[in-house]
Amino acid sequence: MSSRFQSAVLGSSPVYASAVAWSEENLVAVACGSSVSILNPGNPVVRGVITIPSSEPFPLGVIDGGEEDLLHGCLLPFHLSRDARPCVRSISWSPVGLANNAGCLLAVCTTGGRVKLYRFPFCEFSVEWIEVMDVSEMLYNYFKTTGFGECQIISSESSDVTLRRESADPECASDLPVSTLVQDCKRRRQDVASVATKDTDNLRDSNMWQIIPVSGLKGKTQEKVSADCNLPLITVQQYASRSAMLMSLTVAWSPILGTSGNGVAIPHNSSNCCSILAVGGKCGRISLWRIHGPEIYCIDSARCSSKVSLVGLLKAHDTWITAINWALDGSDVSKPHLLLATGSSDGRVKIWRVNGEELLMSSEVIHDSFSLLKEVMTADSATISVLSLIVPTQTPWKLLLAIGKGSGSIEVWILDMSISKLEKVGCCDAHERIVTGLAWAFDGRCLYSCSQDNSMKSWILVGNSLCEVPIPSHTPGLKSSPDVPYVFDSCFGLAVSPGNLAIAVARKFDVDLLHPMYQGRTHKAAVEFLWIGGQQLDISSGTCPDIDNESFPGLPEKVLLRWECNILWSLSHYENPSRLLNIWDIVAALLAFKQSEREYVEHILLKWLTSYFGSQFDNSTTLLSEAFKFLPKLSSRQLHLINIISRHVVLKESKADHMSSKQQELKGLSVTKEQENLWMELLLSSENELLERLVGFSFSAILSLLSNSSVDSFEVGCWSLDGLRQMEQWVSHNEKNVKDHSKFLAAKVGKVEKRRLQGIIGYEMDEQCNFCSAVVPFESTEHAICSGVESGKGVRQRHKLERCAITMRILPTKPSCRAANEELLKYGGGALASGQWLQSGWLKLVLNILRFDYYMGSMDFAVPVRQWGTAAIDFTSK
Repeated sequence: MSSRFQSAVLGSSPVYASAVAWSEENLVAVACGSSVSILNPGNPVVRGVITIPSSEPFPLGVIDGGEEDLLHGCLLPFHLSRDARPCVRSISWSPVGLANNAGCLLAVCTTGGRVKLYRFPFCEFSVEWIEVMDVSEMLYNYFKTTGFGECQIISSESSDVTLRRESADPECASDLPVSTLVQDCKRRRQDVASVATKDTDNLRDSNMWQIIPVSGLKGKTQEKVSADCNLPLITVQQYASRSAMLMSLTVAWSPILGTSGNGVAIPHNSSNCCSILAVGGKCGRISLWRIHGPEIYCIDSARCSSKVSLVGLLKAHDTWITAINWALDGSDVSKPHLLLATGSSDGRVKIWRVNGEELLMSSEVIHDSFSLLKEVMTADSATISVLSLIVPTQTPWKLLLAIGKGSGSIEVWILDMSISKLEKVGCCDAHERIVTGLAWAFDGRCLYSCSQDNSMKSWILVGNSLCEVPIPSHTPGLKSSPDVPYVFDSCFGLAVSPGNLAIAVARKFDVDLLHPMYQGRTHKAAVEFLWIGGQQLDISSGTCPDIDNESFPGLPEKVLLRWECNILWSLSHYENPSRLLNIWDIVAALLAFKQSEREYVEHILLKWLTSYFGSQFDNSTTLLSEAFKFLPKLSSRQLHLINIISRHVVLKESKADHMSSKQQELKGLSVTKEQENLWMELLLSSENELLERLVGFSFSAILSLLSNSSVDSFEVGCWSLDGLRQMEQWVSHNEKNVKDHSKFLAAKVGKVEKRRLQGIIGYEMDEQCNFCSAVVPFESTEHAICSGVESGKGVRQRHKLERCAITMRILPTKPSCRAANEELLKYGGGALASGQWLQSGWLKLVLNILRFDYYMGSMDFAVPVRQWGTAAIDFTSK
């Protein structure tokens, strides 16, 4: 049995499969009954919540029949449902950058068929997340304008509150008021006819939908009827069909489209960030919604709202769609295509290729941008409960599809897209009950599954069979707190961390085994975090000559080898600038090892640096002393990684173990004082290299802009040039240390007419203090001291101010702004908004990289990588 390293208690229990989702910005969402709990893995307590409210039914129409129509077979699901409150059925995180704070949006689908989008409360400072939009309401409005796809619909004949119903029955020929749909009565099926004549106002407290026939409203006054009195007369079949069209069951976000890494031509009227939200419904249809990121990231701008539009409808199945999963087609980078896997309640699974460019460019709903690649012939017709799709980086022409079923079985298929060949490579009865979670890890080399039978397993592919391997049981560092007991009876989902070194599992407690007074009232479920960095990824058990078990006696040699390989793989995985820089699990794992295996951590880090600087050095001291010479040859992403690891692992400030004193001490990796100084020199050198690249990039951008004589203002997407004057001063102050190319660019910018710069980018010659309006000279990139003003006693009062590490401009340190920023950091979740003084997302990125505002669990400094790609963020000097 695997050992958790931390856990969090939940006050409600999960109900449906795939109840856990891990976002790119390092937040974990758990669907718990009628709410969603949001946690920060860096400090696993519930930090946010989404409470699902009861919602009124959609006004679909009025049944054109008598009370006997309420007993029609197609309405049986409405009569049998007895849900008191809506429950969360499916959740999914968007890619980063779609929220107006540059973070992720959370899509929530409920048992009532509603789909809504929520964002982090970055400016409300509340626990409750903020609803952004109701996708179901937009879908209803679309179907309403298209007549729900029906050829003939009986419409209202008058604009008042009555509608004439033509019938052979004389009693039905009079003017009758039109009723709205009302909710399910708390009666059995045999009482439906008598309930239909009751006052509609007394029926609205229930949750499920119900219908009052027109004949059942005879004699009612207009005051007893709702305002929705101009609804069309429809048949029972029409009502059931419309309800199925609006009943959503599952949601899933696609990877980002529109970035330079995908080779997509971005429309001129869109932002750089775009994703497709797929919503699967009860009728077997999937609606595709294009969500653009805001034009500017800011906490108080009216322009920072996301654009949402319905761009596609796909009739994928004839039965309920129960699972959806996306992947990016990497077989042809010149043509942006998405891969979509859909599963249904009849056991069918289909793989679709979606034309991403058409979805990006389309201004209307399209139906022909989907092509069926393959239909998977599963072993049985059991309901598909969960799907997991991945295109490995090493083999972009192959698609790995894992299928979990209600019968407890798992199937794995491989689609070779180059020859259009689909092959089953694994099938087994993995669990005794429904499979509730599936997740690929380590680029498709390992598969994790969990079930409602409370089991969790890991698998690898060996030939054409699915081989089970043990989940790592060795946990580095300290064990988890014993406050959360191991008394679970079911598992409702799992999610792998972005760095693939940890996994989150949602489990439900067995209430009969809890103490009824101290635990039974509050302990409904828990989220467990497990280390999987020591996962076995192949059957062979090789040894590593670099690892001596006598030097590292804490863990077995095989476990140490697996951890080393997986950590190095994860670090190399983040060298790709198109990936969001979220390395919380890497840092946390190294810090956990540092408590007992410091020499082992030093061994891993030196092996990692060797891959950057070469293996020609005799020892670690020589490597560190010569490393700064190789920094100009590294990419900016590699420099980012060096900065984070140096600051938060090697030179990490933390409390000494088992000490009552609150004083913090610097804990190195059992290195000498000389090595510690070398690490610090490497940190400062890499930081300076990044800053110089940023300055050179800014100078190049403004000179390129000024070459266009027709430009009168400057605003491109979410990026703006700030601090140009301060950058000039920085180059002047560091003339001996900066490169000749930077000096040349600074000189060219200095020759530009200042009036023109002021009109284009708001160029300011001198800065003023926020408190006394005195002139602030530029002396340091970190702090500034104003020249001050004379007080009444002849004493000059000066103010110390902080500078932005990117723009180098003075930050607004007034109490209101500072308090807001501190409150954001206390919350610890999501990508924090940059505020009024720094509206550019990518500037916030580099601000945090250079200042190392690595708030544990909130990797907010990597937000704009996807939007600007290699060209902007990897500003290497060439």
